[in-house]
Amino acid sequence: MGTLINVAAIIAGGILGILFGKNISEQFRDTLSKACGVSTLFLGITGALEKMRTVSGSSLSSGHGMFLVICMVLGAVIGEILDLDRRFEELGEWLRDKSGNAGESGFVDGFVTATFTVCIGAMTVIGSFNDGLYGDHSVLLTKSVLDFIIVMVLTGTKGIGCVFSAVPVGVIQGLLTVSARFIGPLLTEEALGNLSMVGSVLIFCVGINLIWERKIKVANYLPAILFAVAAAYIV
Repeated sequence: MGTLINVAAIIAGGILGILFGKNISEQFRDTLSKACGVSTLFLGITGALEKMRTVSGSSLSSGHGMFLVICMVLGAVIGEILDLDRRFEELGEWLRDKSGNAGESGFVDGFVTATFTVCIGAMTVIGSFNDGLYGDHSVLLTKSVLDFIIVMVLTGTKGIGCVFSAVPVGVIQGLLTVSARFIGPLLTEEALGNLSMVGSVLIFCVGINLIWERKIKVANYLPAILFAVAAAYIV
């Protein structure tokens, strides 16, 4: 139920973005896109620092720096070999053609940007597991509100492709919810913390792309999340 509500919120936000985006000037769209990018940057920064900065008494200590570098480098190697960024673009192109939007030049960019903005992060995993294990929709309901606003703004600036981010959200969160009874108990607090940290760094990268027009191929870093989770059981 939580995933269905999330998908509906993305579609609703996208529809509003389409309706009102046509009446917004190019300069205003650029300003909104930059505002969304800056907000995404700080969401990524705060999420990463929750794991990397800890309070010990009256002092602030830092850690996990080298761990983050290793995960990101290994993830980048695997991602480049598999060329995941191109795979996501091909999915966007397929959705564009099948949905009758072949004439939309910015469809793929909007789809890829919106997909990474609403799919990457601890809320996706934790919310889906809570839904599947305990029937608790609260995390996904909160995520739905955030995604509604994000997709509405992105659709107004980048076009209809953003609405189709509902497809990977539905598939990924649906699979996580269904498999929660098998995977959920295996995820330790350390594993979830690692996932949140690396996922937040990828969210930061999405923010960079929103401001500076896709400078980073975020999809090629996705395997870093798997290395981060696996490290919790190896170290």
